[in-house]
This record gives sequence, C-alpha cells and structure tokens, in this order.
Amino acid sequence: MEQLPLPSPIHYELILQLLERQTMSAASNNPELRHQVNQLIITLRKAAAQQKQLEETCQASSVPVEHRWSINHHNQPIGRSD
Repeated sequence: MEQLPLPSPIHYELILQLLERQTMSAASNNPELRHQVNQLIITLRKAAAQQKQLEETCQASSVPVEHRWSINHHNQPIGRSD
C-alpha cells in the first residue's frame, strides 16, 4: 500500500513557536492583532491535533504514513541518482 504523505509534525511546532514568541510579542500593543494571532495559534493547534488523529486512524487501518519535510520529495533513497 502506498504511504500517505503528511507534513512532519515539527512544521507545526516551528510555526507555533514563531507565532507565540515573536508575532504575539510584536502585536502586543494592538488588541485586534493579538486576537487574530491568537486565533491563528488556536487553528494551528487544531490542525496538529487533527493530523495526529489521522495518523492514528492510518495506524489502526495499516496505512503507512510518511512524514515529509518538503514538497520536493523524491521516491528514491538518498545517494541514488538513476
């Protein structure tokens, strides 16, 4: 069965850290911006949780998951050039 490509969970973590540590701090003087950043953080946390549920469903269904680091993924082992 073909592997299901999904973003690596670290992608969510990196974006969340940026938003929580830097973006929120930069928006600290504007309540509307803070609210929007907070909503974005909530949305990303939900997306990460949904992906985890999807991975659990795949595991229960014996569907292999492949975490990808970029969209420029090639289906050949590193070092092969054929």
